[in-house]
Amino acid sequence: MVKIIKDIITITAFKSLPDIKRNPLMIFLVSLITSFPLFFIVVSGGELSYGITGAIVATVGFIGLNSAIQDMAWDRYLKIRQIIVSMPVNPIAYALAIALAPLVVSLPGLVLFVSIALYLKILTPYSLLWIVIIITITWATLSSIGFLISTHLRNTSVYAISNLANILGLVLIFIPPVYYPEEILGNLSWASIIIPTSNAVGLIRAYSGTLQLSPTTLLLRWAIFLGTMLTSTLVTIKKSKWRED
Repeated sequence: MVKIIKDIITITAFKSLPDIKRNPLMIFLVSLITSFPLFFIVVSGGELSYGITGAIVATVGFIGLNSAIQDMAWDRYLKIRQIIVSMPVNPIAYALAIALAPLVVSLPGLVLFVSIALYLKILTPYSLLWIVIIITITWATLSSIGFLISTHLRNTSVYAISNLANILGLVLIFIPPVYYPEEILGNLSWASIIIPTSNAVGLIRAYSGTLQLSPTTLLLRWAIFLGTMLTSTLVTIKKSKWRED
């Protein structure tokens, strides 16, 4: 267990710190991408609270999914993964490190949006604990999905995988009701419950008081949210290919 923890810390630092040192603007770019929709919300006179809570989830979700797919692909392309595989590194440690690295990069942006939300009283100190739990589950779910996709597309061009990662990020972050209220969907609002990103935002809004949910609906959303995480994680552990055939 101690070795696994050391491996996670080492690989996470290897995957995140050099990039941050070479390009410190990367942290700003991550925040810029997820805050871009806020501009249109403010200009159009929309409710800023929806945009802020959406940006909190998007900051972790977009880079988590995107990096889990692209980092694995580039590691294979640059033969880094082969080096790691040949070493006594547990595949779980490698997968967790790949997922943690983008979380390190997105942490400043996440802190920024949470601080703004607290300042504007969109969130309360009470809701912070729930936000940490929800964000962690979102990160685990999307990272697992990204890791699984990447390991099964080992014969696909790294550039095609990068495009796929960006498209999936857009589909899961900017199309579902992440930056806008799910009530807009009308009879289709139930779809927001089965999508992990929009479900996460709905739970955050419920605990911040901007979305009223009955106890039954809240319990259902948690059940689906946790079920999605457990399913994606278990499938990833079972189906992901660690060593090349």
